[in-house]
Amino acid sequence: QQNELNSFLWTIKRDPPSYFFGTIHVPYTRVWDFIPENSKKAFQQSHIIYFELDLTDPYTISALTSCQLLPQGKNLQDVLPRDIYRRLKRHLEYVKLMMPSWMTPDQRGKGLYADYLFNAIAGNWEQKRPVWVMLMVNSLTEVDIKSRGVPVLDLFLAQEAERLRKQTGAVEKVEEQCHPLNGLNFSQV
Repeated sequence: QQNELNSFLWTIKRDPPSYFFGTIHVPYTRVWDFIPENSKKAFQQSHIIYFELDLTDPYTISALTSCQLLPQGKNLQDVLPRDIYRRLKRHLEYVKLMMPSWMTPDQRGKGLYADYLFNAIAGNWEQKRPVWVMLMVNSLTEVDIKSRGVPVLDLFLAQEAERLRKQTGAVEKVEEQCHPLNGLNFSQV
């Protein structure tokens, strides 16, 4: 029963009420049917919605991209042990080769091409910091590729909020997410 599911929704009892809803960064189609009605109703009734980051703001996307880069003049080959770098390069070559077979007919029908998708995800990988390359590699699986083009739950909700003309905001700045990840040393990554 959907009513019995854990909703990840917390309510602050005030007038009007406030809500906290925990989301995950997966394509919304993987989880939408499991989100209980009380959470969907709280979203619909809310006039102001705050997200972790404002994923609809071009500055946010640009800043996220910039924070992933190694310092100017540095290359991943300079910071990774040679054997790991070679294995990573071979793996990315394998992914690029396999990607056309991983894509769905629906993705192809929407004009997504494997080379374009690979470059959108892995382009410029040699200039990225190891932690971001690790996260990128983790998302280069057949299951994840098949769901590309479907917004993650956070972005879907942000797009819905905009469509419904709700006021939106963010509780974090890009730097608050980037600096802790970029502060990890190589052994932690």
